[in-house]
Formats: sequence, C-alpha cells, structure tokens
Amino acid sequence: MLPLGGLGEIGKNMTVVEYDGKIVVIDAGVRFPTAEQVGIDLVLPDFSYLKDRAQDIEAIVITHGHEDHLGALPYVIKQLGGARRAPKIYGRPLTMAMGRSKLDEHRLREVELTDVQPGSEINLGTFKIELIHATHSIPDACNVAVTCGAGTMLFTGDYKFDQTPVDGPPADFLRLARFGKEGLLMLLGDSTNVDRPGWSPSESLVGPALYDVFARQRGRIIVTSFASNLHRVQQVIDAAVELNRKVCMLGRSMRKNTNIAKALGILDIPEGVLVQPRDLEHLPDHRVVVMSTGSQGEPLAALRRMAFRDHPQIRIHDGDTVVFSATPIPGNERAVNETIDKLYQAGANVITHKDAPIHASGHGYQEEMKMMLNLTKPKYVMPLHGDYQRLQLHKRLAVSVGVKEDNVFCAENGLPVEIDARGARFGKPVPSGVMYVDGTDIGAPADAALRDRRSLSADGLFVVVATIGDDDGKTVAEPELIFRGVPFKDEADALLEALRDQVDASVERAAADDIHDLDEIQRILHDDVAQLVWEKLKRRPMVLPVVVAV
Repeated sequence: MLPLGGLGEIGKNMTVVEYDGKIVVIDAGVRFPTAEQVGIDLVLPDFSYLKDRAQDIEAIVITHGHEDHLGALPYVIKQLGGARRAPKIYGRPLTMAMGRSKLDEHRLREVELTDVQPGSEINLGTFKIELIHATHSIPDACNVAVTCGAGTMLFTGDYKFDQTPVDGPPADFLRLARFGKEGLLMLLGDSTNVDRPGWSPSESLVGPALYDVFARQRGRIIVTSFASNLHRVQQVIDAAVELNRKVCMLGRSMRKNTNIAKALGILDIPEGVLVQPRDLEHLPDHRVVVMSTGSQGEPLAALRRMAFRDHPQIRIHDGDTVVFSATPIPGNERAVNETIDKLYQAGANVITHKDAPIHASGHGYQEEMKMMLNLTKPKYVMPLHGDYQRLQLHKRLAVSVGVKEDNVFCAENGLPVEIDARGARFGKPVPSGVMYVDGTDIGAPADAALRDRRSLSADGLFVVVATIGDDDGKTVAEPELIFRGVPFKDEADALLEALRDQVDASVERAAADDIHDLDEIQRILHDDVAQLVWEKLKRRPMVLPVVVAV
C-alpha cells in the first residue's frame, strides 16, 4: 500500500495497491492552493511513480465524486500517456458521470469509464474489486474492497453512518460485518473527523432547519454549499418550492453538477423552479433563492465575488440573507471569515452552522469510526485522509477498540507499507510530493518561482532600463524606471531622481572597471538599486535590471 496523497493533509487523495507486479489506484484527487502558493490553480499528487509503471496499472477506482478524490483524474491520464493508453476507470454512476465531464473538458473522450453498482465484483486477474454502498455528503459514495493473493484491503473513502439518509438506504452494515467475519487484512480509513466525539448528525435534519431559516426571511436568500453536495442542493430546492421561491444556480461547478444529477434522476427539480441570473431582476426579492459556490472563500467563486462587489450579475444589498450551509475545511477559515465580513459590510445578514443546524458533515465522528473498526475487525490499519494530528488520533482510536498498536501504520505520502507472510512493515520511500497546475501547465515550479511571486505580491516590481555605448560602456540615454504594485507610491515617485542618479553611477563604475559583460552589469545594477530602495522605503521589491548596448 503506497499513499501518494492525502496523508499529512486534507486533500489530493491517492493510494496505490501493488501485488505481484500489478497495480490498482484508489482515487485521484486534488488539493486547492494555500495563500502562499501564489498563482497556482490546483495542487496534485506527484504521480511520477505511476508514470514509470503505467503498463502495470490494472484500474483506477474512484470512491466518490468530490474534487479531493476525483479532480486529478484528467491530469493522471495525461501523465500516463493520454486516452489511448489509459487504464480502465471504475466507480458508481454519478461518480463516473462527473469523471466523464472532467475528461471531456480535457478532450480525453476515448477513456473508458465503467459504472459499477454496489455488490458487483470486478475481476482483473491479479485483483478482485468490490464496491460497497456508503453514505456521505454526495450520492453514490462507496467503500472499495481490493482482494489479492495477500488478502483483502478495504478503503473506506469518505463515509458516515447516517441512519436516516435522504437519498436511499443506510450504509451496507451487513457486508462490512462479513469482512470482519471472513478476515480483513487492512482497513485504510478516513480520519477527517476523528477529533469530534460522538456521532455526526444526520443529513435529514438539515432540510427542516433550512426551511425554518428560509421561512423567516423577507428578502433574497443566498445559500452557499459545496457544488457536489447534491443532497443539500435538493433540500434547498425543496424548501424554496414550499415557500414559492425560484432558484438560481450560480457558479460553473454548481450548474454543471446540477445538470449531471438531474439527467441521472438524482435531483428532483419541478419544472419552472430554476431561473437564469438574468431573470432575477424581474423577480421580487421574497421570491428568490440563489444557490452559489464559494462556501470555502475561494477567490474566484461566485459568493466571494459578490462579497467584494465584483460579480457581474448579482450585487449584495440590504435585506439579503446569506446562508453558509457548510463548514470551513481546515486551512480555509481565514478566507471564509474574510468573505463573511465583506458580506456584512455589503449589507447582508449571514447565517452559519453556529446559528442554526443548517449543515451536517459527510464524515463520521469518533463513534462511527469505532463502529467501522469493530464491524470489519481488520488485522492492520492505515489512517488516511488527514493531517498528522488526525492520523495519530485515528491510531489511538484503533488501539482503543483492540487493534494492536504495532499493527497501525501512520504513514506519510511516498512511504509504503509492505505486507507478506512475515507481517507488515514500512518499505522504502518513493519520490512523492506535489505537482502544480498553473494555467495550462502541469509541473513543479521551482521554489524560487513561488518566492518571486510572493515577493511581487508583497512589495511590487521595479524595472530599470539602462542604455550604454557598445564601445565604452558609458550611458548614452537617460535611464528608464518603471514600477508596479509598489507600496507607498508617493515615496517611490520621490525616489525617481535618486534612482536615475544611482543607475548612472552604477554604469559609470562598471565602465571605469572595464566591465563589458551585460550580465555582470545587470547584477551590479540590481544590487545597487535594491540597496537604495531598501534604504529609502524599507521594502524589498523585485528589481529587474535591463541593460541595452547600442
């Protein structure tokens, strides 16, 4: 078992199971960039290990349709050689529909995706795969059992034991218990809510709470949630219909997922309920519900743009109520709080899960995790899907229900666990880390590039252009000085004469020292200008010197 993502972090889940030279990959997720990763669009697992072993991959199995489990799929396929060389991909129908949509966007239409129903077995020669029905905050979630000659490994994926789910039967307790009776070699389990005691609340409690909140509002209602939380989308629509309100979907992913789920019959939306953003100006505020992306404070999401008064179609005004039907993912708290503050400044009232029970986590709490361990009775446990604190807490939880401490492996990305007849142990680490999606490029920008971006965002940019004579190296034209994004612009303007004098002095010094190499002159200019700016502004903007010889 080789985790390539999801350990020591929340996101970019990906785990490799390898036996007898063959591979099955469970999940292919992304993580969203931190504030320090300036200009990065997505963070992917480093799957160079798979690139070198592409011919050995029997299948990729996706547990459910959330971005942190599915979002990297197009990039993985590209790295493995494109659509013609892609392994088969398996998952439940909604998951595969979301996967097809992503692959279509990347023009990978020839990739084979197979819908699998719970209880069906997939025979791959070396491996046997089974999907087990699970409950989560998105329909068609599943646990995945991978059986090979060594035994059976069960990946929980994201799960909770919701006794009253809103979209069908509860989790398949009977099948999980059979694993415990038959003998489960290893459980690889979700660690997200291991720090929360007790049981997670049922999703079925959220619908009535949303209705109560909606019924008290007299103006527009704007609800934000994960675009993939289709249970929540359905309950928002149901409450809106009851209160004779129209619903407008805002955000590309919200519209796309709604269309997919509607086509599959997962969402039940009465005719005439959905309206376009352009129709909102013709509706009174008390007839409007807007369902928007942006529950995590994402910079380009619809709600964030509304909060900063930058949305082209909707402007927040007095009387609006914004309902956060989600909780911040660890690490996103600052962005969410900033969005909420801006919404208040724009005149809206904001309701969060602290004010009313309008959100239920899709991840089980401690008692549900104990139940998973007690039902399946694994010999070995590997905590997944959590930062290092959560992995350690999961280990303690497993030990508390009877798993031997030496049989719980808190690994890290790139550190495999090897199991054979002699037992289980950590293996030799393989290269791991992250790859970045930056625009249309995939790769690992050098640390220097990210440092440069952080410097530009903090202190701005100075461009210094010096024109010198090709024969004697002396200045032949007045230096050009351009700066962008520099704090204290008034002080910077006052610096212009001093900077021009410094450029002339630096060029003259280089000429006197008989220095004609342009790179060396640029280095001198850089150091002298940077020193002067620091002395005057106490700032370290990026300095780009350009020397032109004529």
